[in-house]
Amino acid sequence: MKPRRAHVALLAACAAVFLWSGIRPHDYFTWVLETFPMMIGVPVLVALYPRFRFTTLCYTLVLLHACILMVGGHYTYAEVPLFSWLRDQHWGFARNDFDRVGHFAQGFVPAMLAREVLLRRSPLKRGGWLVFTVMCFCIAVSACYELLEWAVAEASGTAADAFLATQGDVWDTQWDMLTATVGAALSLLLLSRWQDRQLARL
Repeated sequence: MKPRRAHVALLAACAAVFLWSGIRPHDYFTWVLETFPMMIGVPVLVALYPRFRFTTLCYTLVLLHACILMVGGHYTYAEVPLFSWLRDQHWGFARNDFDRVGHFAQGFVPAMLAREVLLRRSPLKRGGWLVFTVMCFCIAVSACYELLEWAVAEASGTAADAFLATQGDVWDTQWDMLTATVGAALSLLLLSRWQDRQLARL
């Protein structure tokens, strides 16, 4: 499939999941809070498309991340059925860990986006400084999101409980940031060469 057609197909898949996600979610306040990064990010990528076209790898990762956000928004992160089932089967899961998947993606996906932008629009070359800069960017994104969660909680009180999804874990914020950091590191380790091959074909 040609890249442009593949990108249109990915956008159509995103739109389909978005429509499903918005049909009778757990509650619309939580749904908006959980899906707003996707509702902002996807239109920005579409608007940039004529001037800056990412690799198909990046667009695929964005779709996967958007799906995680939309599933979390539909059910809330603490009540996604599959992860509730895993918890209830007593397989060592003390909580519904779908929010860990979300924070892992929060590092895994932006790492490839940041790496591609830096390689194409900055003097940075492949090597240690590129890795360091991408890791710092992903950790900063995670920290900003945790601050946003805190601000929403302060502003809306108990209405933000489903958005926070701490599930009684006092170290939830630290775990979230660590999970995003691990996601970013694994993304760089596993996908950099794949991304380089796609960049060479641009």
